[in-house]
Amino acid sequence: MSHFSIEFFPAKTEVGAEKLREVARRLGALGPEFFSVTYGAGGSTRDRTLGTVKDVLALGHDVAPHLSCIGDSRDEIGELLQLYRDMGIGRIVALRGDLPSGMGASQGELPFAADLVRYIREQHGDHFKIEIAAYPESHPQAPDLATDVKHFVTKARAGADSAITQYFFNADSYFHFVERVRAAGVEIPVIPGIMPITNFANLVRFSDACGAEIPRWIRKQVAAFGDDTVSIQQFGEEVVTRLCRQLLDGGAPGLHFYSMNQAEPTLALWRNLGL
Repeated sequence: MSHFSIEFFPAKTEVGAEKLREVARRLGALGPEFFSVTYGAGGSTRDRTLGTVKDVLALGHDVAPHLSCIGDSRDEIGELLQLYRDMGIGRIVALRGDLPSGMGASQGELPFAADLVRYIREQHGDHFKIEIAAYPESHPQAPDLATDVKHFVTKARAGADSAITQYFFNADSYFHFVERVRAAGVEIPVIPGIMPITNFANLVRFSDACGAEIPRWIRKQVAAFGDDTVSIQQFGEEVVTRLCRQLLDGGAPGLHFYSMNQAEPTLALWRNLGL
C-alpha cells in the first residue's frame, strides 16, 4: 500500500487560517494518511503551527507537526512533545531546522536532527512515529552527497520510522539516493516530496534557497510562455504528473505533496494519477 500525505504551513492571519481550513476540508476528502504542518526557524511560528495543528485535528485528520530542534532547549521541546501527545498526536516530523537570522552560532541543546530523534525516543519510547528529512540532491550545507548520506543514516539509526524528501524534479536523483541509503543498510521508507509548479517565480526563489535543481529544459519552456500563467500551470501539471508516475512505477512507497496551502494543484495531480 502506498502512503500519501500533504503539507501545510501555518497562516499568518485569521483570514488565511480560515482559507486554510477550507483547503484542509477539500484535501481531507482525498483521505491522505496525514497532514504535516511546518514549524518556523527557532520556533518562530510555534503558536501558529499549534493553531493549524488544532484546526486540522478538529476536521478529523491525523496530523504530523514539524518540530525543529535548533535554538530550542530540551525543556521547550519536551513541553511541546508532551502537549502534542496529550492532544492525541502520534507522528512528528523531526528536523534540525534553520538558524533564525541574527542567532549566530547558538544552536541550542539539541544541535542536530539525530539528537532530536534520540531525545523523542528517550522521552516517549515508541509513542510517536518519527519522520526525518532526506535530500536526494544533497542538503545545501553538505559538502558532498556522501557526507549527506552519512548524516541521513545517522538520523535514521537514531530511531526514525520513515523519511520525506525535499522536492526535486529529477527522478534519477531520488532513485540514486535510495540506492545509496539501502547500500548503507538503512531500510526505512523514503517518501518523495512533490512540489506542484504554479507560481514559477516563487518556485525559483524557493529552489535557490533549498538547493533543489530546476532542470534547464523546464526553465527554458517556462520562459517561452512569458506571462501566460495558464500555459505555465498546464505545463507544470504535466511535468509533475509525469514525475509522480515515474516515481511510483519505479517503486517509491508513496508521495508527500507540498500543497503551498492551495487545494487545486494537489487535487489536479491526485486526479491525474488516479489515486
